[in-house]
Amino acid sequence: MIHLNILYWPPAGGFGLNTNILEINIINLAVVLGVLIYLGKGVCAGCILLNNLLENRKQTILNTIRDAEERYEEATEKLNQARTRLQQAKVKADEIRVNGLTQMEREKQDLINAADEDSKRLEDSKNSTIRFEEQRAIEQVRQQVSRLALERALESLNTLLNNELHSRMIDYHIGLLRAMESTTDQFL
Repeated sequence: MIHLNILYWPPAGGFGLNTNILEINIINLAVVLGVLIYLGKGVCAGCILLNNLLENRKQTILNTIRDAEERYEEATEKLNQARTRLQQAKVKADEIRVNGLTQMEREKQDLINAADEDSKRLEDSKNSTIRFEEQRAIEQVRQQVSRLALERALESLNTLLNNELHSRMIDYHIGLLRAMESTTDQFL
């Protein structure tokens, strides 16, 4: 029984088409290409149209790529400009921070100096008041001592002196007291 199978090679000396793609050899490939070229002559107008469509598509893709590259370059330039502005802003922020810290330190030092000056003025005022009060107290003590000394002197003179001497002594001491009183009034 003989089977005709076109999928396999025919026996020696016969002609057949091998459709197994893995077994196609160069001759079969050449035959297929020759047939396609012969039959494809009538399809050349379709090839031109296809070529034109492919060329248009190629130009569209190239234009799209070119536009994308331009947008990429613009975006890169804008990114670099933004980075530059960011760096400038950082530098400015650092300057502001340093200036703020410097100003704060100056104001702090000014406050400390003002507080020191106020403290010194208060201390000077306190010392001046203490000296004034000491002088006043000393003057009061002097006046009391002088009065007491005068009173004792007068008592001793009254007991020892006669009336005439007594009168002269009283006049003399009254003059001294008046002189002391006018001197005391000048200090107060």
